[in-house]
Amino acid sequence: MTPRKKYYENTSKTLIKEFSKRRIEAYYCETKELAKNKALSLMQEGSVVSWGGSMTLHEIDLFTSLKDRDYTLLDRSLAKDVSQVDKIYHEALSADYYLTSSNAITLDGKLVNIDGNGNRIAALIYGPREVIVIAGMNKVVLDEDEALKRIRNEASPINTVRLDKNTPCSHTGKCADCLSDDCICCQTLITRMSRVPNRIKVILVGEELGY
Repeated sequence: MTPRKKYYENTSKTLIKEFSKRRIEAYYCETKELAKNKALSLMQEGSVVSWGGSMTLHEIDLFTSLKDRDYTLLDRSLAKDVSQVDKIYHEALSADYYLTSSNAITLDGKLVNIDGNGNRIAALIYGPREVIVIAGMNKVVLDEDEALKRIRNEASPINTVRLDKNTPCSHTGKCADCLSDDCICCQTLITRMSRVPNRIKVILVGEELGY
């Protein structure tokens, strides 16, 4: 095991304890393949499943496995127009399982996210019966301040490039606290506790995943 892998493993033990205090159920998987299998093991077949935009979910190849199993998938990528996308956004709030990642995770077990449309953080707050968060250990930071810095100056600028958004950060690589039409930083959410015990589940992955 490499020093980084051992560091990730040791840090995950701290995080799992901190999450438990906040009524969030957490697991550690060394590889993305193990993380994918863990996520699948937490969902009963025959259930309704949806997800928020996430490069992490793509990188662990979760969608292929979902399509090979007996789930009803609410997949907005199959929508024919904007009205269908909006319909799926709303239907996802009644899903049995909602899959997402997190922009940052603090060492004391808080999930920090910034959203554009807000559908992802809305589902994290309320609606789906269970939420499964899958995140690489590269997203772990010291505290809330560091989490916001990470999102504004790393995750968001990269995502604006990926999504072909014309924002200041897409050109400079750093947050300008903009109010542009293409801004993807419209809502900020800090999840410090799960109101319903273990409704939120976090799978920490010992790899660098997502932005």
